[in-house]
Amino acid sequence: MFFNSLAFAIFLPIVFFLYWFVFNKSKNTQNALLIVASYYFYSCWDWRFLFLLVFSTFLDYYTGIQIEKGKSDKSRKFWFWLSIIVNLGFLGVFKYYNFFAASFSELLNTVGIKASPILLDVILPVGISFYTFHGLSYVIDIYYKRIKAEYNFIDYSLFVSYFPLLVAGPIERATHLLPEIKVKREFDLEKAKEGIYQIIWGLVKKVVIADTCATYANAIFDHYTSMNSFSLILGAVYFAFQIYGDFSGYSDIALGVSKLFGLDLLRNFNYPYFSRDIAEFWRRWHISLSSWFRDYLYIPLGGSKGGIWMKIRNTFIIFVVSGFWHGASWTYIAWGFINAVYFLPLLLSNSNRNNMDAVLLKFNLDSAKVIISILCTFLLTCLAWVFFRAKTITDAVLYLKRIFTNRDFNFQYLDNERYSYEILLMIGAFVLVEWNNRTKVEPLSGKRSMLKIALAIGSIIAFGTYSDYKEFIYFQF
Repeated sequence: MFFNSLAFAIFLPIVFFLYWFVFNKSKNTQNALLIVASYYFYSCWDWRFLFLLVFSTFLDYYTGIQIEKGKSDKSRKFWFWLSIIVNLGFLGVFKYYNFFAASFSELLNTVGIKASPILLDVILPVGISFYTFHGLSYVIDIYYKRIKAEYNFIDYSLFVSYFPLLVAGPIERATHLLPEIKVKREFDLEKAKEGIYQIIWGLVKKVVIADTCATYANAIFDHYTSMNSFSLILGAVYFAFQIYGDFSGYSDIALGVSKLFGLDLLRNFNYPYFSRDIAEFWRRWHISLSSWFRDYLYIPLGGSKGGIWMKIRNTFIIFVVSGFWHGASWTYIAWGFINAVYFLPLLLSNSNRNNMDAVLLKFNLDSAKVIISILCTFLLTCLAWVFFRAKTITDAVLYLKRIFTNRDFNFQYLDNERYSYEILLMIGAFVLVEWNNRTKVEPLSGKRSMLKIALAIGSIIAFGTYSDYKEFIYFQF
């Protein structure tokens, strides 16, 4: 069930009505309804994986209590590592086993040892990377005594399985979401309006920007050997806006839906393509994942407090692991490695926290420098996205090589039967709207909100893509 599907358009109003008018007696009835709705939502993908979600939920619920009750460090460590090993074990089997088996087999064949890997014919459960990280952060926080264990199974189950964030985040923390779940919600009209604004803008990002850019990006990446330099550059730009519109659009819809139920989720995107350097980009892109790796991997490794070699090691570890989190492919690892290379000079020069303020422009030389830094950061990001999008590292390298060797900069008529200038006009309008509203969560609220909503809905109807690119990219992670 996609957020941009007719099924969800029917599902959401039904749950909303039941939540506020039938199950509104207490927070327990509200939470129980949301759990049932969440399990139904997840079962629409593949009901067979519900057992995995329920098992993971019960595992972390039980081990969390045992860790808190543990009389000795040995007992606490046992339950802690049981949860870590089982959670990562499931993730490893479903997501990474075939990658490691195939890679090891290729290595053996390279040195002259014939090997045929035994691969598993399994489907990757939707959202496993997200709900696994929900549970891991909860257990880790209990072990280090940052939070108390949750004894109400309904409340904890909702924290893990809440349907707006279940399959593609944001990755929530128990310290943030559980306190909201544990109190009865009262209907707030203003919050509901904010939610509707965010849902509509998320749909604009998804069906107007992301899905339309996908038709162009796919036409170019799938036939890059016959594309000229200009088309290949545009292909990288199209994919940059495809993945941004797709993932931030999903996050906007998730946050908007949650506001309809009186819950506030963590903000996941903050206009990342207006960043002035790569460090700022990673403070604005997939914020919940970046902060998760910072708190549960980077800082425990020593962060940036050690010597120069520790800083370099930790930087590469966190970015490579982040890339590997996205998928079991060398292209994702390369993407993470490239971003580490981008980030490292900023860290070593202690300038990785220079751009903490909002982007402001005036008619002076400093503003020109800001614009240039934004464009350079976007260019570097697009180059890295080529590895993220390509099927293999070889394809990514050849794609980039052809940009510099073809040297033909004419518009090409693409397989999707369109010229590139049509989508460029749409992207340009989208960038202007976001730029003028970069201090807000979304651009539809405020003055003339009804007119802006009408224009947004009109653009969804007139310019949206509805046929081939419904699925959100991050569902595969």
